[in-house]
Amino acid sequence: MAEVVLETPLQEIGRAAEQVLGRPVTVSTDTEIARDLSVDSIGLMNIVMALEDRFDISIPLDRMAEVETAGQLADLIEELRVRFKV
Repeated sequence: MAEVVLETPLQEIGRAAEQVLGRPVTVSTDTEIARDLSVDSIGLMNIVMALEDRFDISIPLDRMAEVETAGQLADLIEELRVRFKV
């Protein structure tokens, strides 16, 4: 069976944000999700759900409260992927 190759978490964050927001976005590790992307709490939850589906993980809400930048979110995704060996 062929292994599915996923984009990096940062690339997937950008892709999910574009889908949810319906416009092109540029995402770097320093991108502040709420301020730079103009994402409200509902938009953020939609992005998180898309990322959970894409990476087959569950991102705890208490951990999301600590996330401000796309880089922090990418690090959290990587941590969860390693922990659950996805």
